[in-house]
Amino acid sequence: MNVIHKKPWAIAEREATPEAVFWNRRKFLAGVAGGSLGLGALAANPGRALAEEDPSAGLYPVPRNESFVLDRDLTKESVASTYNNFYEFGTHKEISSAAQALPIRPWTVQIDGLVDNPQTIDIDTLLAKMPLEERLYRFRCVEAWSMAVPWSGFALAELVKLAGPTSDARYLRFETFHNPEVAPGQKQGWYPWPYVEGLSLAEATNDLAFMATGVYGKPLAKQFGAPLRLAVPWKYGFKSIKSIVRISFVKERPVGLWEAIQSKEYGFWANVNPGVPHPRWSQSSERVLGTSERRNTLMFNGYGEQVAELYKDMKGEALYM
Repeated sequence: MNVIHKKPWAIAEREATPEAVFWNRRKFLAGVAGGSLGLGALAANPGRALAEEDPSAGLYPVPRNESFVLDRDLTKESVASTYNNFYEFGTHKEISSAAQALPIRPWTVQIDGLVDNPQTIDIDTLLAKMPLEERLYRFRCVEAWSMAVPWSGFALAELVKLAGPTSDARYLRFETFHNPEVAPGQKQGWYPWPYVEGLSLAEATNDLAFMATGVYGKPLAKQFGAPLRLAVPWKYGFKSIKSIVRISFVKERPVGLWEAIQSKEYGFWANVNPGVPHPRWSQSSERVLGTSERRNTLMFNGYGEQVAELYKDMKGEALYM
């Protein structure tokens, strides 16, 4: 007898959105991207404005990878696109309007370091090289709030393959843009700009590690980190660096911006763990954006089956901060 073991993040088929409804919604969103709702609708939803000016808009929506499902409803786009951390544009959450100042074309990504194929590649050329898909991911902020997001993009492992790391490469170092003229937060000298984050090569080649280029069936809105951001759903959100311009393959472990500011609160690994509190608050539960709900936090944000093996032999490491 075959025994089916239900994955912890899976939902019953009867609870999924009917296919006809799903595709009708996508047609509607495509109409928005094409401007059929007019300027008034675009002004009412800042998450939609980018689709009008982003030359990659015609690539979306992309096919959904049905291997990635959720145990909760997707966060409404109107909520997710107007409650954002993007310290380059301010320390408050309502930075979606300010983030529209970020120019996203031309945009190149430098791939360098310990690789066989160093290159500087235009974002649209990179998109043309990559197999784009949509994945439904949970997102857990270190501030103890959460959302559920339909990211579009490609597996980070595909970019690793493109780069061809040498045998000495151990980590990936990600770096965002640095342009204080359009990002006033980067004028604040107490932050070690530009924003930097990192992953181990083993993490980067895990199937969950994802480079997001779109969201909600459209190109990334600027407040989400257009045109290229990282999405690592088993880690706290500050690891998912936005608006990436450089990816370096290195031997030594990178130090991220928040780790550089306060290493006792924000470490390199930053895996979600309900049993390990932040020094200033509990991580045992989370506030679900757009609802009145609090949920119990899941170990590795519910992705332990896919990633726990990465850390099983690590001793003396602060894996959960």
